Amino acid sequence: MAALLADNLPVPPPNEALLALGIEGSANKVGVGLIRYVPATGAYDILANPRETYVTPPGTGFRPRETAQHHQRHVVPLVQKCLREAGVDASEIGCVCYTRGPGMGGPLRSCAVAARVLARLWRVPLVPVNHCVAHIEMGRVATDVSDPVVLYVSGGNTQVLAFSGRRYCIFGETIDIAVGNCLDRFARVLGLSNDPSPGYNIEKCARDGKKFAPLPYVVKGMDVSFSGLLTFISQNAPKLLAGGYTPSDLCYSLQETIFAMLVEVTERAMAHCGRKDVLLVGGVGCNRRLQAMMAAMARGRGGACCDMDHRYCVDNGAMIAQAGIFAFQHGSRAAWASCDCTQRFRTDEVEAVWRRPTET
Repeated sequence: MAALLADNLPVPPPNEALLALGIEGSANKVGVGLIRYVPATGAYDILANPRETYVTPPGTGFRPRETAQHHQRHVVPLVQKCLREAGVDASEIGCVCYTRGPGMGGPLRSCAVAARVLARLWRVPLVPVNHCVAHIEMGRVATDVSDPVVLYVSGGNTQVLAFSGRRYCIFGETIDIAVGNCLDRFARVLGLSNDPSPGYNIEKCARDGKKFAPLPYVVKGMDVSFSGLLTFISQNAPKLLAGGYTPSDLCYSLQETIFAMLVEVTERAMAHCGRKDVLLVGGVGCNRRLQAMMAAMARGRGGACCDMDHRYCVDNGAMIAQAGIFAFQHGSRAAWASCDCTQRFRTDEVEAVWRRPTET
């Protein structure tokens, strides 16, 4: 059991216990998490957070249809496992939270249908959650950081954000593919395993890299671009390998170039906002090299880099429950007809009603 304190929440939640179940399934991971709010301590306890990953053969990606079928097979057993690990009965659950988007259509629909059925079966409210906001809120609570600049890096998203008014404003983002997608696709070029993830195997391979290969560095104002970089290294990989570079050298070179781009735009956002701390969220946020580079930059500005391990950084059900319980406790309600799912759901579309609008 992990106790995540809510000291950084400016608006006190209601003085009553609440148990929220969250279902995440926007990409190749399906997860179910249970979070209990304890009014006596003001803590949010993660009672259980199991997940299953759809792993494809080396050199391949995952398709929406097969991924959706994977989620359909696993979501109910995961709900049962979650309740069993937490030692609670379904009758104790106060709301069901699910990922509304963004993400892949088929997987999103599979988990949304499961959430709708459970909410009807248990006669509890259904809470739609933005996947990106869920990453941020889990990170804020898990690391106990109040108001950082956020670097959100995953297989499907790359954004630099900061809270202003009542929304997470996007200061910069990728103009083409996400950083995780870039790493995953280069892993296919090298034939690296997808187990547990291609990005993790890129990171492992890069640790043995010694020789840096110059690669395109594409920063456009506050935005970054990875598609040209990916094309360049993919097309030139055979020549580079024949010329004395190892696969580890190429992974090392790719990581160093990409992460330097991300550190640059993040530092620029921190300078603009006048904030010293940076929060890393999303699956790529687990990367130790990215964490080290970001920490060095933050230290130079008198701040810190706040990061998490794979339990909360990688897609999981607890983060959906965390964002959902915040919204639910602070009066956010959704009509049943609006509890759908969508592949496109911008982070800055969400009004964070659980945070003070005066924060800038």
